Formats: sequence, structure tokens, C-alpha cells
Amino acid sequence: MASITTAQGQELDYVDHGGSGPAVVLLHSFFMDASMFAPQVAAFAADYRLIAVNQRGHGDTPVSGPFDYWDSARDVLAVLDHLGIERAALVGTSQGGFVALRIALLAPQRVVALAALGTSAAAEVPVMVANYRQMAANWIEMGPILPLVDMLAAICLGGEMDATEWKAKWRDHPIDTIDVLVSALVDRDDIVGRLGEIDVPALVMHGSADLCYPMERARELADGLPKCEGAIIVEGGAHFLSLTNPDEVNAHLGPFLAATI
Repeated sequence: MASITTAQGQELDYVDHGGSGPAVVLLHSFFMDASMFAPQVAAFAADYRLIAVNQRGHGDTPVSGPFDYWDSARDVLAVLDHLGIERAALVGTSQGGFVALRIALLAPQRVVALAALGTSAAAEVPVMVANYRQMAANWIEMGPILPLVDMLAAICLGGEMDATEWKAKWRDHPIDTIDVLVSALVDRDDIVGRLGEIDVPALVMHGSADLCYPMERARELADGLPKCEGAIIVEGGAHFLSLTNPDEVNAHLGPFLAATI
């Protein structure tokens, strides 16, 4: 684990897994951290320089006030600048996909390929905004009680994988960051109309059992990205797809990276 402080004073933790191959940036989901990409590190570290960034309020990266995912995108670019990496492929799951898309819009010359997993280019729908805000309010009021932690695991990780490690991390998460993290999530802007600007090879994957976003979001994303050949649907796949369904994800991600970078 290493860290930098950006010109704006934001401290960022990241993991540079090393290697001499092309750079691939791994961008984690909401309430997760860089370690969620352990299955991809195991599969691809020998061929690529994998860099996993802990976004604001996640892992050991602090958050001191309101931010949006454009800020998070600039954070990642600052890490790449620090490491002297001119161009990289981006792999983002859920929230990581929000950030990856915005990096590609902010600095298209820095992105060689993009894989978006279990994510969306649309703004959050009102019913989900209300649900997330209510969950945050309950978490702040009552703490990480078992029903809340179990509900989060069911929504994000499905019912197949052992979520014990992640539940323990969630219980330890600072409660005073919950509101600002949820606000960034639910207040994000709609960028569907700008997808045509992202003119790089793109891979879109989505789980058929995703409880956060319907498959229409994946198809909308794939249709809007000029160099995407269509959404790949993982049958039974949960929301945090790269972690919950790594075999299926890696079977597509490996050939995609090999062909594009």
C-alpha cells in the first residue's frame, strides 16, 4: 500500500502490484476497497501492471467533505501522474464504473480501454435514492446492526459467496462518513448522453441477479459506447460482479485486455 497527496490536498491510498506489462487501473465498488479485486490480481498480475486505487472514504483513503465522482476521477488521474503512467486501461465495478466513465470523459487521451461491470451511466432513480438515504439514516442512527449489514451483503454480494470478511469491514467503517459517501452515490449526474464521446474499446458485463441495476442499464451503456460489441450478461451474477463471479468475469476480461492493450 502506498499513498499520495494531490495538489488539492486529498490523500489517496493505492496499491501498485508492479509488473512491466501495460497498466490496468482497478476501481472498486461502493463501501468496498482495493482488495475486492484479489481474483483479478491473481489472474492477471503476471501480464499487466495492476493499480488499485482506494477512493475517497474507502480503505485508508480519508474523506473530509462533500465530493462527486468527477472529483474521484481526478483523484485517479493524479495517481497515474504520480506513477508516470500516460495511458491505462480501466476496470470498474459499480461505483468504480461511474468513476471509470468519468475518467474517460475528462481525459480521453489517457484511456486505452474500459471495462464496466455491474454499473450504469444514468442518474440514480428516485426510489433507489430514497432507499439508500433511508439505509444511511438507519446506519447512522443505529450503527451497523446485523439486519443492515446482512441487507447490504444480500444487495451487493448476493447469496452465494461468504461475506464474513466484508461484513466485518463494514462494521468497522467510520459512521461519520456514511452520509457524504451516500450523497456522492445518489446525487451523481446522468452521462448517458455523453457515452458517444468515449471512443475506446469497451467491455460491459452485468449480472442477471443484480439487485441494484436492471439489465437495461447495461444495454443502455453498451449501446452508447461506440466500440462496445454489446452487453455480456452473467446468468445468476450479483451486483459486485468482479468479486462474486470472478471466473465468468475473468473469462471475458482476459481476452478483452489482451486484444485491446
